Amino acid sequence: MSRESVNEELKQAKQKSAKPMLWVSMISMVMFFAGLTSAYVVSMKREDWVTFDLPQAFYISTLLILLSSVALVISQKMLKKDDLQKSFLFLAITFVLGLAFIWYQYVGFNELKAAGLYFTGPESTVSTSFIIGITFMHVLHLIAGVIVLLVVIYNHYKKKYSSTNMLGFELGAIFWHFVDVLWIYLFFFFYFIR
Repeated sequence: MSRESVNEELKQAKQKSAKPMLWVSMISMVMFFAGLTSAYVVSMKREDWVTFDLPQAFYISTLLILLSSVALVISQKMLKKDDLQKSFLFLAITFVLGLAFIWYQYVGFNELKAAGLYFTGPESTVSTSFIIGITFMHVLHLIAGVIVLLVVIYNHYKKKYSSTNMLGFELGAIFWHFVDVLWIYLFFFFYFIR
């Protein structure tokens, strides 16, 4: 067996395992956030629980993350048509919207602080600690998503993707859509369960 055929077999094996490994990691993230939101629900029974409205910035960030997923879907469709220029443009838009999402999360944290709601310290409450902590954990996952997008953008720029070679792009898109859906879940969770 030649070295090239061994390398090709290894490459195919790696490609076959890439998506299942990504799904396993996303399932573990779902379990992590399910645990956090379950603890939130249990803690609501405490006497010192404080109810408050979500910051306006969280509404804006939710819209931004939805738009980022739409832009990524368009980018992927353009890539399937081998329209690399438009695909790259919408990928860049996805990236900018992702950064804007992170910025509005930061603005939302400041809105909570301005309202006297703190994560830690003598003025903090259990409810604000939960919402800020859970939201911050999501932002960390989204930063990982931004790094993934940067890798996809770099590979796209180097013309490593095409309609016949989309695995790396697809993996990045799956992860990005996952963190988007995760935020939508958290947003509605915090909106309806107070």
